Amino acid sequence: MFRDKTAILAIDQGTTSSRAIVFSKSGEVIALAQQEFAQIYPRPGWVEHDPEVIWATAIATARKALKEARAKGWKPACIGITNQRETAIIWDRATGEPVHNAIVWQDRRTARACRELAQAGHEALVRERTGLVLDPYFSATKFAFILDAIPGARERAERGELAFGTVDSFLLWRLTGGAAHKTDASNASRTSLFDLQKGGWDPELCRLFNVMPACLPEVCDNAGPFGTSRKDTIGEELPVTGMAGDQQAAAIGQACFKPGEVKSTYGTGAFLIMNTGSEMAVSENRLLSTIGWRINGKTTFALEGSILSAGATVQWLRDGLGLFAKAAEIESLAASADPDSGVYLVPAFAGLGAPHWAADARGTIVGLTRGSGRAEIAQAALDAAAHQTADLLEAMARDGVPAARLKVDGGMANNNRFLQRLSDFCDAPVVRPVNTETTAWGAAFLAGLGAGLFASLEEGRKLWRADRAFDPAMQAGQRDLQRAGWQKAVRQTLAGV
Repeated sequence: MFRDKTAILAIDQGTTSSRAIVFSKSGEVIALAQQEFAQIYPRPGWVEHDPEVIWATAIATARKALKEARAKGWKPACIGITNQRETAIIWDRATGEPVHNAIVWQDRRTARACRELAQAGHEALVRERTGLVLDPYFSATKFAFILDAIPGARERAERGELAFGTVDSFLLWRLTGGAAHKTDASNASRTSLFDLQKGGWDPELCRLFNVMPACLPEVCDNAGPFGTSRKDTIGEELPVTGMAGDQQAAAIGQACFKPGEVKSTYGTGAFLIMNTGSEMAVSENRLLSTIGWRINGKTTFALEGSILSAGATVQWLRDGLGLFAKAAEIESLAASADPDSGVYLVPAFAGLGAPHWAADARGTIVGLTRGSGRAEIAQAALDAAAHQTADLLEAMARDGVPAARLKVDGGMANNNRFLQRLSDFCDAPVVRPVNTETTAWGAAFLAGLGAGLFASLEEGRKLWRADRAFDPAMQAGQRDLQRAGWQKAVRQTLAGV
């Protein structure tokens, strides 16, 4: 039987690695390449990436995946890009060279600037226009920092010599040889410069953050023409027809197309997104209002809760403390823990995200005794991501949008013990899909939609299939005890701020 060999390349540029995956139109992984890269920590609380390394690893993996797919007889038709959000880059329009390292979304260096803006009474304006809180997590204060840190950069920007963007914009600029300076609505909504209701850059916010709007990229729908890759980048000319921030791409990959559907992705951080439909939902519990996606000019909004450290906590146990050699070993190690140890790890390595938004908080481990060991700390690390997710779902419920079930993906979603604890603490069913490459698949699906390979989002729902469901099994009294212990540990962490 004849098989359609049309394929889609997804470039998935993440916080700790760059990946490229070639998918069939049914979501089958045809080829995959991945390269990790170094994190740069100039000072405590500062996190940077070398943009040239981001570019080099993204291009190397794309070339490798395309070559493998071609060798198997597949014909890539288009490119989708998904990326670590909020990470800020400024580069020279003439040469494409960055003027400073990328300042990563985890970076806390602009906490003081955010506090000063809040103390001056600007938080309400930022919240109303952007749906975001004043926090160094977002891009605007990062752009301003770079402009002030590099001698002459602000003057060059005023003359129009520099371009600002998040990682998606930088990759697109390089792929197209500088022909396209664009972003998509989902990434734009994470900068603190984008008016969600009006759907464009806000001049008043640009003045507030001291960022020049002329240097910002054009904001496009998530599916449609962005530009064409040059042959000297990935080896062939392909249209870029889809783009989304990684968490919104994962929501699309998880087919969260109806209001009330919610997913949580467990990567470096963990991010929970609930579809709220065509109306912007405003949280009273410090969750974020954001754009899920914009297609054919129609915006779908979302509520988001951001956990700043999830897989990064596991990585710290592996690399920082040496508790195990491979991240996958944490599941068996945690299984040997004393279930009543009372050990809690609050991973505020880069502050606490929603619903606390405590930029100056730092990590703590509480409840240690002489009987505590590697296993108890490993279990506490996994439980921390589960407890924080429960905190976010409880905040959404208080906002009047409870979740019936939680779709999960990301590296930690392969850990069955973690997913069972997640279901127990959230007191909700947790579902893992067959295709766990949901972020890259979301970008690929958007590209297919933009290239006319798919007719509508609903085709994505037909391609989503569940692998395994985890239902709550913990007694209510035990869950309440565990949750109370976690909340006490968080209060102790925040008391030190």
